[in-house]
Amino acid sequence: IFRETLSKRGVRFITGLGKYFRQIDKNRNGFLSQAALKEALRVFHLEMPEGDFESLWLILDDSKSDKVDYGEFTRAIFGEMNEYRKAFVRKAYMKLDFSKTGSVPLVDVRKCYCAK
Repeated sequence: IFRETLSKRGVRFITGLGKYFRQIDKNRNGFLSQAALKEALRVFHLEMPEGDFESLWLILDDSKSDKVDYGEFTRAIFGEMNEYRKAFVRKAYMKLDFSKTGSVPLVDVRKCYCAK
């Protein structure tokens, strides 16, 4: 049910949730505590019964580290990209990787992309 609820909300919701995760990640390690995840879900009106949240946490925190990688959270909830989107990302990456080294310096990204 949780996945269905999220999938109906759309791209703006997903990007908003990701932005919120980055804002509350004060030490920039990419992880959320159980309390932080619960608060994020509350802020985005995704409250659930405590038992359901505990089940979700057990699934997401499979390493039992008491923290969840928010990238893994979004993949777990929304799944992997479909092949069309993966091909699109690969094509965009090939355009960005001018030197064909397999990595793209931020300066090269800035040449092609303006976030304004």
